[in-house]
Amino acid sequence: MTAPSGPDNQNQKQKPEQNQQPAIPNQFAFLWLSAAIFLMVLWLQDGGQPRLQDLAYSEFKTAVMNQQVAEVTLKEEAITGLFTDSGAADFSSDNPARTSSPGFQTIRPPMEDPSLLDLLEEHDVIIRATPSGLPWWQEMIRGFLPWILLLALMFWFWGAAQKRMTQGGGPFDFSRSKARRARKETSTATLDDVAGIESAKREIAEIIDFLKSPEKYRALGAVMPKGVLLVGPPGTGKTLLARAIAGEAEVPFYSISASEFIEMFVGVGAARVRDMFKEARKDAPALIFIDELDAIGRSRGAGLGGGHDEREQTLNQILTEMDGFEAHENVLVLAATNRPDVLDSALLRPGRFDRKITLDRPHKEARAAILAVHVRKVPLANDVDLDQLAARTIGFSGADLKNLVNEAALTAARESLHEVNAHCFELARDRIILGEERDTKLNPQEREAVAYHECGHAIMAYYMPNADPLTKLTIIPHGMAMGVTEQTPKEDHYTYTESYLKDRIKVMLGGRCSEKLIYGEVSTGAQNDLKEATALIRKMIGQWGMSEKIGPLGLSIGEDHVFLGREMGMPREFSEKMAEMIDGEIQSQLLALEKATLDFLNEHRNQLEALAKAVLKQETLSAEDVEEILRQEDSRKIA
Repeated sequence: MTAPSGPDNQNQKQKPEQNQQPAIPNQFAFLWLSAAIFLMVLWLQDGGQPRLQDLAYSEFKTAVMNQQVAEVTLKEEAITGLFTDSGAADFSSDNPARTSSPGFQTIRPPMEDPSLLDLLEEHDVIIRATPSGLPWWQEMIRGFLPWILLLALMFWFWGAAQKRMTQGGGPFDFSRSKARRARKETSTATLDDVAGIESAKREIAEIIDFLKSPEKYRALGAVMPKGVLLVGPPGTGKTLLARAIAGEAEVPFYSISASEFIEMFVGVGAARVRDMFKEARKDAPALIFIDELDAIGRSRGAGLGGGHDEREQTLNQILTEMDGFEAHENVLVLAATNRPDVLDSALLRPGRFDRKITLDRPHKEARAAILAVHVRKVPLANDVDLDQLAARTIGFSGADLKNLVNEAALTAARESLHEVNAHCFELARDRIILGEERDTKLNPQEREAVAYHECGHAIMAYYMPNADPLTKLTIIPHGMAMGVTEQTPKEDHYTYTESYLKDRIKVMLGGRCSEKLIYGEVSTGAQNDLKEATALIRKMIGQWGMSEKIGPLGLSIGEDHVFLGREMGMPREFSEKMAEMIDGEIQSQLLALEKATLDFLNEHRNQLEALAKAVLKQETLSAEDVEEILRQEDSRKIA
């Protein structure tokens, strides 16, 4: 028969546990030992002597003269002694408040008393004397005991640290893995929350199915990939996809950031890697997710900043653990990075990360799907068109779109609205792209200069056949800019033609050329435009072969990641003469594009002045407003 499982039975099971005395924590054992030794020393110093009566010095001399003192012991200024039988009785009867004791103690005044010895001898008192200081054995204990306690304390701390480093727990738990195990019941994200990356979801769904039903694949001789690398720009959904896997997979899921492996102690990173894989093997089939893999997976070698032995040791341990898998262990490593170019080649070879899933910035349909996911809990007004909003957010990542929806909701709450309308999304988009409006007040001369600068950009953007369409012109300061000319591509671009890039540079130079045309000089406002134009023309000539003089050459013009040290150990791909030719061609093409821009603006000077006058009055013009003003000036010119 089985015992009933009611409350009474449970209470009976719990009683022995409740009656147990709590164990004394090990960390207090040393403190108790120290206290016991200290009390023992105090007892030894006291010598086990009986309690003595305290006498004043005058009382002591009176007792000697009355034949009440049998013997005394002198030790510097301290005097102890024994009463005679009659003296002890007399003192007990005369002083009932004092305890009865055959002995006494008193302190001689600091000045000398030459008559004391004569007085003692005269009354036949036995005189003894002891040397000053403690006995030799007490002196030895007092000298060695602090050192013994200090060494014992050091050994105790060292043993506790070693124990906790090997067994885990406490503040010394360095070698334990910091990987967190996600549970399906606590993971809120699912693959339904991941939109716009359907191909990546199909890849992940296949891997999850392999972990759930490995027999189906093994029957066909298939082997599960040992590692999957998620690659893509920031905000494209790599970590979100991993969280969705934790919610979907019916297997243990361990997640950790790569930076959590490294600590101040040498060897901790490798120990944590070993512990993490050990735990995953116990729970196989299992998934391990390492976020920001480039934190420890960068190429090994010196580089500009020198090597990092601890990071490289951690990387070597990861390589060893992944390469040491057996197919039947069913432990898959999932990693995410936005810097695949800096990863060590040993990580990327087949057998470690067999599969690479690229997550790019979403296209129009994907952006609409992502927006639909993020507005599920947002009350929308009827004028909100997600397809139109997706068309106006080219270049936005999934994280940018989530931020857009949140900013729109905050704007609606700020204006005390009950629904989020299209105007809220427009303000949120401007806030993300252009920056927050600033209250900077420009003087009339600077304000006019900013207007002509932005109108120069706007006219070039409007008339250049290959430039991105103009969407907005404003001279209200946003972010770090005094004014903004916004262009929005009609569709996503994946390649760029030479004519498009040259028209884009002309738009960049439009502000500077407008200032030169109107005022005869330029200002510092074109600094960022010149920097971007120079960088773009350098890539066109040196990397994309868009120069008749230089020819179809693709050269490494400056290393983006100098701390990798790759370029430091390699010879240059071009000579000093070629570098001089490239610099000359960059200057020549920029001067030619500037002249073309200046000539074009000079031909449309009336439109430039009319547009500047309008924007000074209204501060912000839409694309339709700009088009109407320019067409009116064209009609007047023809008339």
